[in-house]
Amino acid sequence: MDRLDLYRILIRVIETRSFTRAADGLQMPRSSVSAAVAELEARLGARLLNRTTRSVTPTPEGEEFRDRCLAFLAEAEEIEAMFRTGARRVAGRVRIDVPGRIGRLILAPALPEFLAAWPGIAVELGASDRAVDLVGEQVDLALRVGRLPDSGLRARRIGEIAQINVASPAYLARHGTPADPADLGAHLQVGYASPQSGRVADWEWQEGGRSHGRALPWQVSANSAETYIAAALAGLGLIQIPAYDVAGHLAAGALVEVMPRHRPAPMPMHLVLAHPRPPRRVQVLADWLEPLLRRRLAPAG
Repeated sequence: MDRLDLYRILIRVIETRSFTRAADGLQMPRSSVSAAVAELEARLGARLLNRTTRSVTPTPEGEEFRDRCLAFLAEAEEIEAMFRTGARRVAGRVRIDVPGRIGRLILAPALPEFLAAWPGIAVELGASDRAVDLVGEQVDLALRVGRLPDSGLRARRIGEIAQINVASPAYLARHGTPADPADLGAHLQVGYASPQSGRVADWEWQEGGRSHGRALPWQVSANSAETYIAAALAGLGLIQIPAYDVAGHLAAGALVEVMPRHRPAPMPMHLVLAHPRPPRRVQVLADWLEPLLRRRLAPAG
């Protein structure tokens, strides 16, 4: 088997921690993946993986070799690109994951411009409100909104997204319009349930330079931005949402901002890359996406 193929197979096994998942992603028989790793270990004279019936983990030598392979493959791709012409020198598929409404409202409508400039790139667009596992799910690039966990992955800070409090006119006609957090005892929220934990978030606001929060009762909860906004439009409670998400509804009068002096803290936004030295096609998409997001999401501050 070609040496570069052996390197790619080892990287995929380490990323997925599984011979079976690696084989599925590479569309190869599991036996071929196992044989490729064994061949590479024999060539190197070193054990690269610890294998048990339940898991596959890299040895220290395997971790070091994987990092060298990633750098080597990225360099090999750059060398090949030197001999292609124009935008076609960058080619291949890029898997990206973004929050659902950003994918629908911002990224998908803008993609024709990107693909016209880079016809050799194919974009696999995933849109969901959960935080995907970039390595385990073989995603090259993701947009993360909110606090970024310490994952060791390379991240670019894009800015901050302003959040606001809104409700429908019908809800406010029934319950009154809250002027400040002291009025919240007479109100319901639409609960936003974390797609990861299922926990409904507290109501939050900033006051005196500090963040505050309290549990607010709810009769309906949602675990996606689409249904969260739809519940607010139906008059089921107050919600806290990025301003860009409801700009059209505010302009149309379908939603109204409340407590503008007690907004929740803005949410940080990052582009996260799966590898420290991403292939050129991933770098190109990230470089195009960053100014697009800065323009459209109007970072706070």
